[in-house]
Amino acid sequence: MKTSYMVCAMTAALALGGMQATWAETTAQILPQTMDMLKYAISVPTYHGNGQVPKLAEYFAGKLRAGGFPAADVQVIPVGETAALIARIHGTGNGKPVVATGHMDVVPANPKDWQRDPFKMVEEDGYIFGRGVADMKTGTVALVQTFIRLKQEGYKPKRDLILALSGDEERGEISTRELAKRFPNAEFVLIAEGGGGTLDPTTGKPTLFEVQAGEKTYADFQVTYTSPGGHSSEPSPDNAIYHLAKAIDRIAAYKFPPMSNEITRASLAALGQRTPGAIGEAMQAFAKNPHDAQAAAVIAADPAYVGQIGTTCVATMLAGGHAPNALPQSASVTVNCRIFPGTTPAQVRDTLVKVIDDPKAQVSAARPLLGPSASPIRKDVMDAVARAVHQRYPKLDVVPSMASFATDGKVYRAAGIDAYGVAAQFTKPNDTFMHGLNERLPVSEVAASLDYWHTLLKDVGSK
Repeated sequence: MKTSYMVCAMTAALALGGMQATWAETTAQILPQTMDMLKYAISVPTYHGNGQVPKLAEYFAGKLRAGGFPAADVQVIPVGETAALIARIHGTGNGKPVVATGHMDVVPANPKDWQRDPFKMVEEDGYIFGRGVADMKTGTVALVQTFIRLKQEGYKPKRDLILALSGDEERGEISTRELAKRFPNAEFVLIAEGGGGTLDPTTGKPTLFEVQAGEKTYADFQVTYTSPGGHSSEPSPDNAIYHLAKAIDRIAAYKFPPMSNEITRASLAALGQRTPGAIGEAMQAFAKNPHDAQAAAVIAADPAYVGQIGTTCVATMLAGGHAPNALPQSASVTVNCRIFPGTTPAQVRDTLVKVIDDPKAQVSAARPLLGPSASPIRKDVMDAVARAVHQRYPKLDVVPSMASFATDGKVYRAAGIDAYGVAAQFTKPNDTFMHGLNERLPVSEVAASLDYWHTLLKDVGSK
């Protein structure tokens, strides 16, 4: 295992010259301990309800203190059954701090369903496998290791650099809300998730790098029907399950109108130039004219891109009845919505009520909601990210994008803080299986992440 990832790091060192080569050589030196840190992080099952995030947070805190951080500059913050972590490199000037963030938690994984133990990092065929290697313990470990590296190099930024790791991004984001309260004056937040580099699925060559400047709000709505119930031998038309089935059909048939903003238009224009066939042509057409209904229809027909042009809602969970020989007293469906910036969760709920068109339906939010938001496309952020990317892939296009999934960024944006997803990794589309079975990441991306974050954090810290 050590041989392959050391080769990746040394190849990077030989490919660079001057000071960059020195950085890459340092990466090769710290890569084994980084892999050990990642191996441990994967072994801690930090999914919701398991109470293991504080254990991982304390582990990272110990590594930071051992790496030279004073105890006063490292803090583990208990938040319910989870925790957050803060570490700070103090600046020499008066500039607003820059926050680098990631999350320590993961979604659950059933070992019986996996080909390998999801909580044991395994390397095979150029990939590392394990729950969290892609989402997002590799990014989190890279941030921890980079902060240690900067501290040991004696780096003195002009502004404070703050490492802020959350513990429940996958479920609730209570720890993220706590972190956002502590940095109201942050210049911006860089998230080691979202955005990132895309590799051509056939050639494996890099095609572009995206900076996630916005995302769709995650919202779960519960649609519930109740009825009197009774004995199953005496059927009644007032059946909660039947009512719910009709409501689900109406939700499935409804399509939210196409929407766009400067982020999605720029992203679709760039993707369209690199995507062959009708879908690529439709992307370019929609970017030029968001009112092009034909282009919108082509994009909407592709599950990979429908989320880029509007709000989507889909039924994801069902519950109903209480006994096989009794009429149901209640039935409900969870409807998961990804809400386009510019639309509020309240507006989406109102739309669902109209679509269902049944006063018997109870439609409620399943958890607290944050309104959708997008950050401005800042030249200083785009330029800094481009410099870090071009260290590896010179002249590669760096473009803004919007995520159809959710990250901690929405919490910071709701608090009035600009946030940008700038994950270091380059991957092929749909190749990491994040949130799914046998999650994986190319092993090359561990060393690449270390170089990327070292360059990016020194860049933004020196401004």
